[in-house]
Amino acid sequence: MIKRPVDIVVISDVHLGTYGCRAKELLKYLKSVQPGMLILNGDIIDMWQFSKRYFPENHLKVIRRILKYVTADVPVYYLTGNHDEMLRKFADFDLGSLKLCNKLVLELDGKKAWIFHGDVFDVTMQYSKFLAKLGAVGYDTLILINTFINFILEKTGREKMSLSKKIKQSVKDAVKFINSFEDTAGNIAIEKKFDYVICGHIHQAEMRTITNENGSVLYLNSGDWVESLTSLEYHNGAWKIHKFEDHQYPEITDEEEIKEENLDLKGKLDIGQLYNTLIQ
Repeated sequence: MIKRPVDIVVISDVHLGTYGCRAKELLKYLKSVQPGMLILNGDIIDMWQFSKRYFPENHLKVIRRILKYVTADVPVYYLTGNHDEMLRKFADFDLGSLKLCNKLVLELDGKKAWIFHGDVFDVTMQYSKFLAKLGAVGYDTLILINTFINFILEKTGREKMSLSKKIKQSVKDAVKFINSFEDTAGNIAIEKKFDYVICGHIHQAEMRTITNENGSVLYLNSGDWVESLTSLEYHNGAWKIHKFEDHQYPEITDEEEIKEENLDLKGKLDIGQLYNTLIQ
């Protein structure tokens, strides 16, 4: 497969280890690009709902694909989110080209980018973590129901639908929260003199300029890999939201898969070593 070069790829809210995670689609996407830098902006592994009983092969393959970038000396930044907040006590840990951080500041072609997950702006996370975790379970259940509904719709030749998006669009408080989240991130970034502010967390891909009396900033959100299937890409000095469309990506044959696996074995980073280092 010919890989598309991209200077920086940003993904967030993958939620590996949950039923809603679209690991197969993410794997296709990651195998189609050749990033100069990969930024994992939080909630990559869902430690809130993690269970040894459910971690499919495709979820593991996503982790192996990410580690393959590490062994190839591609800078990989894992920024912690609320669902993987257990990793925050290991902030500033690095292993080769893999770096674990809570936030990241980059200079891109003379402009400054401020990158973090964004749960710091979520009042529920600050004052009622139990409700936030309960909501996460409810969201995962909603995705399961939605998957069944879409299966029926597809079989009957009708267009798929997103229950969570319909709820977000119809509930005024949800719309208000999203707008407030974006404006808060933008206003603080303007105050701190950043040119870009990049978040995840709210599962809403976005790219828009936020302006106030003190200036302006480009707000970006990478969306998620549960429903939106979106990433942010920075290439040749410009940002864009990349939306995954399954028909644009060929299925990977068993022969290609075996070839990839054999290549992975050469100089492969020991996952056990990484795990043992983190829990010590």
